[in-house]
Amino acid sequence: MNTPDALVIGAGPAGAGAAIGLARAGAKVVLLERSRETGDALCGGFLSWQSLARLAALGIDAAMLGGQVVRRVRLFAGARSSETMLPEAATGVSRLRLDSVLQAAAVAAGAGLERGVHATALEGGAVQTRDGAELAAPSVFLAAGKHGFRGFPREPAAWQREDPVIGLRLRMPQAAALDRLVGDAVELHLFDRGYAGLVRQEDGSANLCLAVHKSRLGGAPEALLRRLGDEHPRLGERLAFADWSRGIDAIGHVPYGWRDGVTTPGLFRLGDQAGVIPSLAGEGMGIALASAEAAVTAWRHGAAGAAPGFQRALAARMTRPFALANLIWRLGENPRTASPLTACAAAAPWLVRLTSRATRLG
Repeated sequence: MNTPDALVIGAGPAGAGAAIGLARAGAKVVLLERSRETGDALCGGFLSWQSLARLAALGIDAAMLGGQVVRRVRLFAGARSSETMLPEAATGVSRLRLDSVLQAAAVAAGAGLERGVHATALEGGAVQTRDGAELAAPSVFLAAGKHGFRGFPREPAAWQREDPVIGLRLRMPQAAALDRLVGDAVELHLFDRGYAGLVRQEDGSANLCLAVHKSRLGGAPEALLRRLGDEHPRLGERLAFADWSRGIDAIGHVPYGWRDGVTTPGLFRLGDQAGVIPSLAGEGMGIALASAEAAVTAWRHGAAGAAPGFQRALAARMTRPFALANLIWRLGENPRTASPLTACAAAAPWLVRLTSRATRLG
């Protein structure tokens, strides 16, 4: 095989988005994906208005995704709650649907998609795979999501290392009563040492994702969810529609709040490989798409040598949204501050809308 202009590691939103842009810019690009079939990744599910605009720039409009329109955000903390209209309409969609549409668009643009290729490291400018192969290109776009990649540690803050964060996801089947409860909202349920986010998806099912510290887990994930449902009636009302036979997906030691602006010429780090924003901000997919867009622009102007400048600029752009999301996260998972935070949201909905805009990657 002739050497491609670029290798993209990971066919999620960041990788597929980069592959589309590179192929349309005339590059010979190969997109490497570790899974043999597109799956429904644990994270994601919420696309902000800015993410929808970036998808539209790639030729993917909301109608192609068929997601659930999200117009408001709800907060729950103890007995308090708030509901606020979002600045603009967003969408709830599964990662299975989003990734499938983006991957198809990448192939249509001319990118090669190779599945079952598990890239593990970069050594001597070449991509090393689990089966011992070496793949080389002048430019590499690392978009491996939350998966670790040898040589590129993502160390969370010290307080997280002492009590690491675990991500959990429960898929909830479509139910008319659940539709009425959630409606066109994305919900955040705040509790001691964690939070849960709930949003409906394109087929009427709902995605319940949690970020919870290990000290709160105290056993099996299902037992934790059942305890949370007993302790928090609003969350319990939604969990009444859970299909526990589907199992609970989990990912350990998620480095929320981490970001890094350092790279080497020829290596563009995208999405969660550049920074991991706390998921309650709903900007994970936004950062994936925005970093892909910026990396392609940088590559078009400076090829492989543009990578270090791109990485520094991306890290700088992430400063404000990360700082604000980290602050809200810390307040939300502390029982002493979660209730006042929710009361403030109820009293000043304009502040919620301002925060929603400020946690986007502009």
